[in-house]
Amino acid sequence: MYAIVERKFLPRGYYAIVDAKPSDLRELAALETRAARLLAAGPCCLQLRAKGADAAAMYAAGLRLRDLSRAAGVPFCINDRLDVALAVGADVVHLGQGQVVLAEAQRVRALAKADALVIGFSTHTRAQALAAAQGGADYIGFGPVFATASKANPDPVVGLGALAEVCRLVSIPVVAIGGIALDAVPAVARAGASAAAVIGAVDAANDPQAAARSVAQAFEQRA
Repeated sequence: MYAIVERKFLPRGYYAIVDAKPSDLRELAALETRAARLLAAGPCCLQLRAKGADAAAMYAAGLRLRDLSRAAGVPFCINDRLDVALAVGADVVHLGQGQVVLAEAQRVRALAKADALVIGFSTHTRAQALAAAQGGADYIGFGPVFATASKANPDPVVGLGALAEVCRLVSIPVVAIGGIALDAVPAVARAGASAAAVIGAVDAANDPQAAARSVAQAFEQRA
């Protein structure tokens, strides 16, 4: 399913994201139910993303989901908040463009003596992907591969061709992000991505666990 070896995160298949509103973090039992449903599908990672949430709410939710993830043997990731990732002892932090500069995140990681913390970085162009890989990111997210409704102001769609090019150019894992429908996952896998972050298509499915498993199976069939 996954491996973290000398701070190298090797995602494979389904990269799960609990995409929460700030208000969702006040209902921890419901959040845990959502996370447990995704964890049951055996993802390579479980990420908590809660745009606009305050640090205290992220911390409380992060502790709960971290414990669930550890019990399932799945690496746990905090999106955006390096401070919260360090505070809860997350395995992974995922940062975006315009947030903490990669070099600064690496400096803070060293100061915190958190050498095992994996740093992922979202990229949206060939140049950004190359810069993140050369700058020492442990993995990158690349997209949006397709039009996405999970962000208020999404970056321009990059398409499968650009995804394939980036996968050829970088030597670190690439997680495909953005608007990925279940029937598009095989094409994403063939483009060379290590994993796919699928949110809406899994959350809206009649059987989210089966939907999540189908993502992982598409990558297994490629192998």
